Amino acid sequence: MKPASVKTLTCWLFLLLFIVSASPAAAQWPRMTPSKDGVPISYEVYGNGEPTLVFVHGWSCDARYWQKQIDHFSKKNRMVLLDLAGHGHSGMGRSQYTMKAFGEDVKAVVEAVGSKEVILIGHSMGGPVIAEAARLMPGRVLGLIGVDTFGNVAYPLTPEIVTGMVSPLEEDFQAGSRQFVTPMLVPDTPAPLREWILSDMAAAPPAVALSALKDMMGLFITGESAAIFKEVRLPVMAVNADLWPIDVENNRKHMASFEATIIKGADHFLMLARPEVFNPALEEAVGKIVKRK
Repeated sequence: MKPASVKTLTCWLFLLLFIVSASPAAAQWPRMTPSKDGVPISYEVYGNGEPTLVFVHGWSCDARYWQKQIDHFSKKNRMVLLDLAGHGHSGMGRSQYTMKAFGEDVKAVVEAVGSKEVILIGHSMGGPVIAEAARLMPGRVLGLIGVDTFGNVAYPLTPEIVTGMVSPLEEDFQAGSRQFVTPMLVPDTPAPLREWILSDMAAAPPAVALSALKDMMGLFITGESAAIFKEVRLPVMAVNADLWPIDVENNRKHMASFEATIIKGADHFLMLARPEVFNPALEEAVGKIVKRK
């Protein structure tokens, strides 16, 4: 190789290393930590600054669903993304996938990164998961932020309604999943994103997805979805789409406090489809919780 070529190559390598090291959202190798039952949980850490923001994905999703939040939130805070057991790169060694066990996954990751003050952010099913996690970590969690969840924590589900929702998934999971998720999208959702979400969620392990869905819905049948907030006396915020109504007053009957921001015209996956509106709304919710410390 000619000297000039060596010099050019060295310059390019230095520039690449500078760009990677200078970016607050530079790619991190996923890390692993065991949950309480030994199942390995995959997580990623970006940025610095307390409180730590812990992002928990929803049903049949994974940490990738928060990809459009990394650059925005890692500039001021340490940001942790994780894959719950049975999702993404985490282990699948459970016979049942419950919200309580998922809460243990979140706790294990928080302890692994050594965070003393955290705000838990959960999308969809991630809402009941972060409530469980907060119950496991008294004194460590500053508040909870639901993303298109916590519409009504005391919603009156019945076993018959749940059976009707779950049956198509049990009969043909891939087709049933697409049918289940399609109403969560809106006409304005970009077609490539729509198809990616539908295909990705339909590719989830059926046993994991069905177990988690039945457990989550069971919490509404028993009333535990609301009762947990007798123990979790923390400020709760929500950043939701306007797809479904949100019962603010009923939530306040069960929670220490509750506020909601509604983003009009958004779909259930607003953090992916509308990050330019969602990120500032989530940042505002984070700021409100920090002020209440």
